[in-house]
Amino acid sequence: MNENIVEVSNFSYSYGELEAVKDISFQVKKGEVFSFLGPNGAGKSTVINSLITLLPLQKGTVQIAGYDLRTEQENVRQSIGIVFQKITLDKDMTVRETLEFHGSIYLMGGAEKKNRIIELLKLVELTEKADVLVSTLSGGMKRRLEIARGLMTRPKVLFLDEPTIGLDPQTRRKTWEYLRSVNEEGTTVFLTTHYMDEADLLSDQIALIDHGKIVIQGTPAELKQSLGNDIVYLETSDNTRATDILKNIAGVRNISCYEGKLLITSEYDGTRLLPEIIREVNEGQIDVCAVNLKKPSMDDVFLHYTGTEMRD
Repeated sequence: MNENIVEVSNFSYSYGELEAVKDISFQVKKGEVFSFLGPNGAGKSTVINSLITLLPLQKGTVQIAGYDLRTEQENVRQSIGIVFQKITLDKDMTVRETLEFHGSIYLMGGAEKKNRIIELLKLVELTEKADVLVSTLSGGMKRRLEIARGLMTRPKVLFLDEPTIGLDPQTRRKTWEYLRSVNEEGTTVFLTTHYMDEADLLSDQIALIDHGKIVIQGTPAELKQSLGNDIVYLETSDNTRATDILKNIAGVRNISCYEGKLLITSEYDGTRLLPEIIREVNEGQIDVCAVNLKKPSMDDVFLHYTGTEMRD
């Protein structure tokens, strides 16, 4: 029995002469939360829009819920739910009408549709708002309604594109709770996010794409472990010379530079390495302006593999 609910093999996509995605392959297992991350322009949106049938499949093969994306698009659409980054609700409908309309599009029966609406309104805590206009809802409530709409047809895979962007911290955390509940019921979640803490907390697997290629994939723990033991952030008066000096120190795994700071990954405990780093830099007649020692985070992973920070 195939455990993968999404299988992407040798996927490529071009816009004219520009090859936006270059022969990527990955799988998503049934029932997991899979985060697909990357900087703007990395090819992330092209892949997602192809998977949800908004763009045609050019090269490669894709199967979703056992259906071939090239030849069975309608079956794929019936198997997925989508929550877009931008709000796409009709402001002149009520909350209940929004869900009723979506269920009708997918030919849900009357009793099934009614029961599903009750169930989803309870899940996203909008029962008391069922008969108010969408236009009167707060941004957080609209996002919760969009999640409910995406779940209306009991999809096997729920695609969410930046579901918490622009939300306050409290609403973001509530959204995480809804997604956990959905996932615990067996729905596979395919997530994109600009919040690394979100990807770290929610994901079973993460794939990071940059310049059209997947640069690393694994669990959050595996991705952080790939950077080594500790990370030293170092700002000096001459980062170029400092890099030349530090790359010869035993225990220094990798050195990269971003916005005037050196990101130094270490093979072992950074508290052992840090004194030697400071000593070598000082002996090179280079001033240390700032230093920070920390365990690798998903932000560090993103910075290390893409050379840029995730931004909204």
